[in-house]
Amino acid sequence: MPCGQPDSGAAPARYVLGVDVGSTVVKCHVYDRAAAVRGSSCKKVESLHPRSGWVELDPEVLWSQFIGVIKEAVQAAGLRMRQIAGLGISTQRGTFITWHKRTGKPFHNFISWQDLRSAELVNSWNKSLLLKVIHVIFTVLHFLTGNDRYLAPSFLTFSTHQTSMKLSWVFKNIHEAEEAAKKNNCCFGTVDTWLLYRLTKGSVYATDYSNASSTGIFEPFTKCWNPTLCSLLSIPMSVYPPVKDTSFNFGSTDSEIFGVPIPIMAVVADQQSAMFGECCFHPGDVKLTMGTGGFWNVNTGEHLFASRRSLYPLIGWKIGEEVVYLTEGSISDIGTAIKWAQDIELFTNVDETAEMAQSIADSQGVCFIPGLQASGYDPYLCASFMGLKPSTNRNHLVRAMLESVAFRNKLLYDTIVKKVHIPLRTIRADGGVSNNSFVMQMTSDLINKKIEKPANADMSSLGAAFLAGLASGFWTDKEQLKKLRRIEAVFEPQKDLEEYRPAMEAWLQAMKHTPHW
Repeated sequence: MPCGQPDSGAAPARYVLGVDVGSTVVKCHVYDRAAAVRGSSCKKVESLHPRSGWVELDPEVLWSQFIGVIKEAVQAAGLRMRQIAGLGISTQRGTFITWHKRTGKPFHNFISWQDLRSAELVNSWNKSLLLKVIHVIFTVLHFLTGNDRYLAPSFLTFSTHQTSMKLSWVFKNIHEAEEAAKKNNCCFGTVDTWLLYRLTKGSVYATDYSNASSTGIFEPFTKCWNPTLCSLLSIPMSVYPPVKDTSFNFGSTDSEIFGVPIPIMAVVADQQSAMFGECCFHPGDVKLTMGTGGFWNVNTGEHLFASRRSLYPLIGWKIGEEVVYLTEGSISDIGTAIKWAQDIELFTNVDETAEMAQSIADSQGVCFIPGLQASGYDPYLCASFMGLKPSTNRNHLVRAMLESVAFRNKLLYDTIVKKVHIPLRTIRADGGVSNNSFVMQMTSDLINKKIEKPANADMSSLGAAFLAGLASGFWTDKEQLKKLRRIEAVFEPQKDLEEYRPAMEAWLQAMKHTPHW
């Protein structure tokens, strides 16, 4: 009998699915009660670039990939669909689509979080007198009250990565969406919302608190879609979905899709999902994800912390009455830069890079300046190498690139220590670049902290599965989840910061010469 078809003799539901719809791949893992992976499937996400700076995803292709990896993972595990107790979905953040409420037809492709089409709109707003006045008002309020909520509003400084600016662009440039919104017939959704809508054939229209807060349109302090921001940008409030708990029974997939209905028990944003997968449940727990980009997340418990540009507050997850807040800082060009270096044949396999970097004493003064992904605040920033010499070889270039990751980790960690007034506890790393021992050891040395690396680097999938498992009763509580954690390696500080100071100071000097290139 083919996978996904009803089977009256099938074993009871003893597995959960964790699907991660990332920027580069869609992955599905089948987990048993010990959180061991029983089957997996992965498909590459193909981005579209219809114009310079535009980054889109075809919704039908993404849908096909999503369904495909679930069917293939269950088949690889040797299971049938009725053995699945629940589905958890982790998704890339900020990527969105709008569609007609009655017909379900999209008005455009998914607009990626990496998309830069709103650059002109961003520059116009950031130079406007109105925004300057708002900035002064909120600065005064922060000074008078000391309340970080006056640092957090996403309209104090706009960037091209913010969903709000691209959504405003949609209503200014896509007539059908604008007309539908006037008649309350336009739906806005991030990837999770659209997948829920498709999986339930239109019967469920919702998102969760982690995904909503990651758009920059949902106010984490008030837990509401921000009417002030929407009024400023002429975005109708009617387009937004209801916001539900992260670990929650969202309903079941339509039985025609997989042969049997599968309970959808969690939707969660990818970085928050990785945080949950790492079991960073306590205030002061820190998660470092190094994938396409880099993300430092700190569990701040019931408190929200923010600082302009460098750190921003998010809702980590909401489960019943529990709301956990995070502070996040991000850096670009980690996995992106390494992939570029591989494409131009600086190395054949990424596994070689740590050994290449360790084979030489230093980068011989070569510095790598990130900028392959345009900055949301400086779209003209570009990547470059500085300090090249006739003796520079591939090893020096690779080491310089890996050092830049560790240096930026150090800068962001120092900002977190300064701004977040909570003692930091454990630091746990995940993502593809966490497999690089050179980056991990150097980061540990620079911040003078122990860093744990889990045996399973796909934390977003695991986090989604954990959340789904809690909602379905597959696992009982977070204490049980902690016991399922498996650590592959621990990186302890081995060198003093002073040994790195000359290289880091040279890199900082190089960074000062590159803005507005």
